[in-house]
Amino acid sequence: MEIRLDREKGRPLVEKIINGHGASVDDLYLRRQALQFSLHPGFDTLLSLTAVRDMTPFDYQIRTVRHVLANLRGRALLCDEVGMGKTVEAGLIALEYMLRGLARRVLILAPPSLVSQWREEMQVKFNLDFITYDDPAFKAHHEPWTFFPRIIASIDTAKRESHRLQIGAAAFDLVICDEAHHLKNRRTQAYQLVSQLQKKYILLLTATPVENDLEELFNLITLLLPGQLETAAAFKKKYITRGDALKPKNTEELKALVREVMVRNRRSETGVILSRRYAETIRLQLSPEEMAFYRRLTHFVRGFFIDGQDKPQGGASLLTLKVLQREIGSSIEAVLPTLTKMAEQPSYAPEMRRLFAALLEQAKKVPHRAKADALVQLLRGLNDKVIVFTGFSETHRYLVRRLTEAGFAVAQLHGGMKRLEKEEQVRYFADVAQVLLSTETGSEGRNLQFCRCLVNYDLPWNPMQIEQRIGRIHRIGQERDVYIYNLSAQDTLEAHMLELLDAKINMFQLVVGELDMILGNLKENQGFEDMVLNAWLQSADEREMEAQMDKVGDQLLEAKNHYLAVKAIDERLLGELVPDE
Repeated sequence: MEIRLDREKGRPLVEKIINGHGASVDDLYLRRQALQFSLHPGFDTLLSLTAVRDMTPFDYQIRTVRHVLANLRGRALLCDEVGMGKTVEAGLIALEYMLRGLARRVLILAPPSLVSQWREEMQVKFNLDFITYDDPAFKAHHEPWTFFPRIIASIDTAKRESHRLQIGAAAFDLVICDEAHHLKNRRTQAYQLVSQLQKKYILLLTATPVENDLEELFNLITLLLPGQLETAAAFKKKYITRGDALKPKNTEELKALVREVMVRNRRSETGVILSRRYAETIRLQLSPEEMAFYRRLTHFVRGFFIDGQDKPQGGASLLTLKVLQREIGSSIEAVLPTLTKMAEQPSYAPEMRRLFAALLEQAKKVPHRAKADALVQLLRGLNDKVIVFTGFSETHRYLVRRLTEAGFAVAQLHGGMKRLEKEEQVRYFADVAQVLLSTETGSEGRNLQFCRCLVNYDLPWNPMQIEQRIGRIHRIGQERDVYIYNLSAQDTLEAHMLELLDAKINMFQLVVGELDMILGNLKENQGFEDMVLNAWLQSADEREMEAQMDKVGDQLLEAKNHYLAVKAIDERLLGELVPDE
């Protein structure tokens, strides 16, 4: 075989000298592909299992991946119960196709809140670098959807007219849609977008494919295999009981069709999450000086919100004021650098700088740290290894010093550390230290399941961040019960937030993954943290604040009840439609 260059036409001319017969470039490419496939093992042997990092997939996940690859031909509805690791299954399938040369261009569509989580998991567990739709490099490119080979995007962004045409012109080897129940209505722009994408393989991930009507299941399956369930009218006539949109008929025939595209793993069958969560709230009183400062700062911040100003007089932004309110919920130490910066900010009006300077001086004079005292007392009573979480680097530094002075061996994780430094600290915690002080960014991707006790020194305003903290130790593979301790200073925003999450939806008793499903059902356009913050800051007095908080709590409870109703429907229907193997 020799390759000659046709200089007149400017392209390679490939000839195969066998018995005087020539072979085209397409023939050569097909022969090369056939040779590659002959060298690769079948799907019974997964190449991806040797390429993953810091992760050992469970048997049911491996079975799912093999089944999707070998039998469902890469088009599947992954309906594992919440918390069972659908992301791991999708990542393994994507990696397997890439390693075998069957996929290069991959598009992951997810809710905005999960985009960064997908990027982290793909990088940490599968060593796959994706670019996100909000990355500056993505935004700067004139044709990003066709240029970048691996993209993670919000489906809300992707369906916009400014993006839809370019996405439609791009060809993808694999499309993954997370929280695919949002695609249940075929009349929506999101459904039409996914339906029209050029794609070879597609995975739809959802724990609740049916909410109101069996036609929602029809719509999702039609995205995977158009015609699998015939037309919408034929499906309704043949498989839905008249007068009851949630009651199937001709069930055995429908089962057989659904099983050709759906995989459903149940927690009760796999037994991979057997441990339970136990949560305790450690209620404490701030010292008089701490409470006086907390109230003064809150009054200072609340004044601008009650006035409804978009830009407070004097130059300070509302974002800055929100940061102050978050920081004081953690510690005096967290708020000091911000106050110092604000007091010296030349763009602020003199009266604003003086207000910040006065707050700074008052903060410096606060002599006691009641929450730190409570932490030391708690740790001395726990005969076990403990992870202490804080969301602020200054609080982290203070606690390292305070706990070391109290005689504890302390390991630490924070975002400023390099990967090898983090691994060294995790080993130190596993072998020697009783306490690991960590920030959210510090613990990302760390396997900390050898520990079962966690302290929330401060509470993030986003409940999913609380869930992610707990998820570092209460996850698939944890064999021991997990104990969570929440430090709660009375009469603070964080105390009210904790009360809502615990009393209204029993957050700390939820199964892994359920909180995300509940928060996704909130009817407000704003997220939970903004709902709570507005209730706190826009209330003129304690009575009004209590009333506003009750409204937020009622919405939380309504969202939870909606989730439980949908869950019950799915368990009944999928139990009928997808029998045990």
